[in-house]
This record gives sequence, structure tokens and C-alpha cells, in this order.
Amino acid sequence: MTTTTVVHLVRHGEVYNPEKVLYGRMPDFHLSDRGREMADMAADWFEGHDIAALYSSPLDRTQETAEPLQKRTDLPVTLDDRLVEAANQFEGMSLSVRSVRDPYVLSRVYNPFRPSWGEAYTEIVQRMVEVIKVARRAAWGREAVCVSHQLPIWMARRAAEGKRLWHRPDLRECNLASVTSLTFVEQRLASVSYAEPAASLYGDGPGVPGA
Repeated sequence: MTTTTVVHLVRHGEVYNPEKVLYGRMPDFHLSDRGREMADMAADWFEGHDIAALYSSPLDRTQETAEPLQKRTDLPVTLDDRLVEAANQFEGMSLSVRSVRDPYVLSRVYNPFRPSWGEAYTEIVQRMVEVIKVARRAAWGREAVCVSHQLPIWMARRAAEGKRLWHRPDLRECNLASVTSLTFVEQRLASVSYAEPAASLYGDGPGVPGA
């Protein structure tokens, strides 16, 4: 008999961010009312799943997204720094199309393949792989949930699918409160799937900055 384990990577819900700040790892950015609805819908999506372990990035918005699932499963939430948002030198800024003329921005966008303005894609993959392995061991034969952020989840997915890491940010398939699921047979990755439990709340507007 083989053992199947699933590690779900959940992105946090919408953040209250009226100034459209690229908040990155900044503290005190909390879920909006709609973001809390998204977190509830993500927790509802896991109804009937055999969740054995629950992890979260230490940032406010991810812990708040994990909270409804924690209440449903009565599992402790383990905070893990490896799930944190990617480091970014534009953190705290409100970027727009005019930002391309900002000398500070221009001096940091010389290498989109690393990328030069933030944490290297390879470093993000390394830490995400480490925590996925930890979650897989903790939930062996069952399921684990890791609540994280758009870029770390997208990097983990692209690495799992054997794709190059550099990419167009506007083409990431990792929407708010989405679930990217990695299914392992023993220690071998067997499949990757994606779901959007809160899709009905997205609306038609642009994405929310900050990831």
C-alpha cells in the first residue's frame, strides 16, 4: 500500500489597504471585511478534508486567514517564517505607471530574472520546499494546510511543475484565498491542482497590491 499526503498552500484573503501600498512584510495590515469572508469561504472549502496540520506565515493577514480553519479543525496554528512574504525593496511604496521614472525604482529593476528588487526566486523556492516537507511529514497519509502569500506559493508551484521561475507577475494563477494543492504519493509529487473558493467575491476590479 502506498501513502498519499496532500499539502495545500492557501493564499490570504483581501487586505484593507485604501492607500494601495505595497505592504510586503509590514505589520498591521489586516484582512478587510471581504477578506474575512474569503477566509471563511476557504475554510468551508476544506469541509470533509482530513486536515492533520495547520501552518501560517507570521504576518497578520495570513494568521487571520488561518483562523476560521483553525476553529473548524481545533488544530494549533504553527507559525513558520519560511512561509512569509517575499522580501521587496519597494515595500511601503505606492507604485503606479509613473514609478518607472522614479530613480529609486529604476536603479533596482535591472535584473527581472533574479529579481534584482527583492528576494531571489531560488531562495523563495528553497524555503518553501523546506516547509512543505515539514508539513508533509507532520500530516503523513493525511492533509496539511499552509497559509502563505502569492509569490511564495507561485514559486513553489512553478518549481513543482518544473517551470522556469522568472515570469510575468500579472499572469500568476494565485488569487486571493485560493488553494494550490500538492499531492504526494509517498515522497513523490504526483499532481498539482488549484481552486478558488472565494471567486464569487473577486469582482471585476484590479488586483489588490501587496500580495
